[in-house]
Parts: sequence; C-alpha cells; structure tokens
Amino acid sequence: MSSNKKDNGVLSKWSLDGKPIKIDKWDGSAVKNTLDDAAKKVLCDSYGYKENHSLMDVRLAICTVSCMFAITALIYDYLHPFPESRPILIICVVSYFIMMGVLTVYTTFQEKNIFLVAHRKDPTGVDPDDVYTLSSSMKRFDHIYNLTLTYTDGTSNEVRTASIKKPISTWYDENGTLLQDMYEPEIKNLHDSISTEKKEN
Repeated sequence: MSSNKKDNGVLSKWSLDGKPIKIDKWDGSAVKNTLDDAAKKVLCDSYGYKENHSLMDVRLAICTVSCMFAITALIYDYLHPFPESRPILIICVVSYFIMMGVLTVYTTFQEKNIFLVAHRKDPTGVDPDDVYTLSSSMKRFDHIYNLTLTYTDGTSNEVRTASIKKPISTWYDENGTLLQDMYEPEIKNLHDSISTEKKEN
C-alpha cells in the first residue's frame, strides 16, 4: 500500500504513543469501537463539522438521576437503619428501576446505535445547520460491520442515507492493526455520496 495515501489522510495522524492503532481482532467490542472512533475522526477532522453531544448528554442525565436514587437509598439507610428506612428504600428502588426502563427505551428508540451527531454550519450563517449522524452495528460473534451515515438538510429537512456493510478483515490486517489508508476513503466516499454543497448567493 502506498505510503502517500497514509500521509494525506487524517487517520495517518491518529496513533497511540506514536504507533498505529492496534487491537485484539477477536474482541468484537474493541473492533467496533475502533472503527466507530475512526469514522467519527474522519467526519469531524476532514470536514470540520462540530460534534453535538446532546444525545449522549441525555443518556448521562438519565444515568445520573438513577445513581442519585441509589445513593439516596444508601445514605438514608445508613442514617436511619431498617426498618425505619423502609419507605424511602422502596421509593428509591422502584424509581431506580423505572429510570433503567426509561434508559432502555431511550437507547433503543432514540439513540438507535448512533455514536455521532455532527453539524455543518451554513457559510452565510443564515440557514439552519445540516446534520450528519453516524450509526453502526455488528452482531456478537459476527465479522460483518455495518456503518450508516444519515444526512439531514437543514433547510429542506430532506433526509438521505448511505451505508457500507463489509467484513472487518477489509480494514484490519492479521495482527489487528487498523488499515487507515483503506478505511478513510470508505468514509469519505460514504460522505460524498449523500452530501450537497450549499450554493452561496
């Protein structure tokens, strides 16, 4: 593979202690997370899009509230030992499991495996932002990685989607090293296939 390609891409600058990104290729979570992170880096660094963290912030807020119920139960039971603490324990335990249900619904129907929401600002500052979302999936014990990029036009609200579905061996060598010069063009092609440049007046 040509070294020129590596030097021209944003992933060529992405390394761990100066070494190429290398993972245990038998660890499905590590494989998927590395591909997710690389796709996010390409989209944000190559095109200058700004990441929106609101999707993750909501999940963190739900988890924080859940933890607060657990901590409240622990502290109250310490200060007012059972059975005096029984009513508060019941309220906190029930509330905790309700929040876990809310979290499950949120991650299933709202997040939908989305790991990046990025905004492209209008050059004139007049029109709403265009929005890109990246989502991925890889079944357990499977070697097929599915990446989906969704583009929402800020002005017309038109939605376009493109995806790639390939075995992970396409982008990893036998040692578990990410083939950056193979993966980055895939992400850029995916992006370019659904993007439109806004016309400047």
